[in-house]
Amino acid sequence: MNLSPQTQLEMQRRMLRIRRFDERASKMVKRGQIPGTVHTSIGQEAQVVGACMALGEGDYMTGNHRSHGHPIGKGSPLGPLMAELVGKATGVCGGKGGSLHLADFSVGSLGESGIVGSSIPIATGAALSSKVLDNGHVSLAFFGDGAANQGCLYEAMNLAGVWKLPIVFLCENNQYALSTPAHTVTSGVIADRAAGFGMPGVRVEDGQDVLAVYDAVHTAVRRARRGEGPSLVEVITYRYNEHSEGLKLGTDYRDQAERAQWVERDPIVVFRQRLVDDGVATAEQLDALEAEVIEEVDEAVQFTNDSPFPDPSVAFKDLYTEPIGALA
Repeated sequence: MNLSPQTQLEMQRRMLRIRRFDERASKMVKRGQIPGTVHTSIGQEAQVVGACMALGEGDYMTGNHRSHGHPIGKGSPLGPLMAELVGKATGVCGGKGGSLHLADFSVGSLGESGIVGSSIPIATGAALSSKVLDNGHVSLAFFGDGAANQGCLYEAMNLAGVWKLPIVFLCENNQYALSTPAHTVTSGVIADRAAGFGMPGVRVEDGQDVLAVYDAVHTAVRRARRGEGPSLVEVITYRYNEHSEGLKLGTDYRDQAERAQWVERDPIVVFRQRLVDDGVATAEQLDALEAEVIEEVDEAVQFTNDSPFPDPSVAFKDLYTEPIGALA
């Protein structure tokens, strides 16, 4: 698929935004500036951006526990996202969601959750609303290889298949569920499971190629928008860091030579070279682009530092019901 130079440069920009955002978040959590921990998408940027940029502005997306990158890939500004990680009032969820529960409705990001697979039904519900309202919007549900064995995925796929809902189920197969190799707990090819629900399934073997991911998801999105129903896309990718920042699992559960091979296929480095080789941009222009992104991340951190924490009076706001009696 032929994409304009502007679109390709935007792909590189968004991959860089995810990488530099996550690198900064990693440093901040280790310094105690972010409560709890964070799960980074370092190494997986191509599949995030390729998938998100295959969506339209009005389309919906849900993430998972490794989800800073998903709203960034959909176009979210960095300041409110970083503020949310720190728990500031200016965060996208008012400081109440944190790293594991980001949502930015302004770009169609409906949220994420630390409960494995739990956002898949939400994306399916969004797809149902699109069909009922006939608004032409498509929904995209990200989930990991660990969630590929959750029952809610197959309940959602069955419902989406029966009702021909406009949704794309996307498995980010980074080959490890925390420290469990996927091949030790998952039988067969995940993409092949689509056949059992009457939908197409495709496996993107090189998930470090942002254009390959874009092509696969774009095809699925177009199919959904035509009213032809759901698709399952499995993308083979790799996370470079540990499952979460600061978690010390040792190195026995994965071969470090394997990791080194994947690092050589860094999606940002690979696509940068492609942009130069194809004459889309010069090395100097791409250096300037990276400098812009670093400045943007710096500004997001400054925005966060300058922002207040939520006032205690809002602790019981945004609930299903307002408190009564002694809690009022």
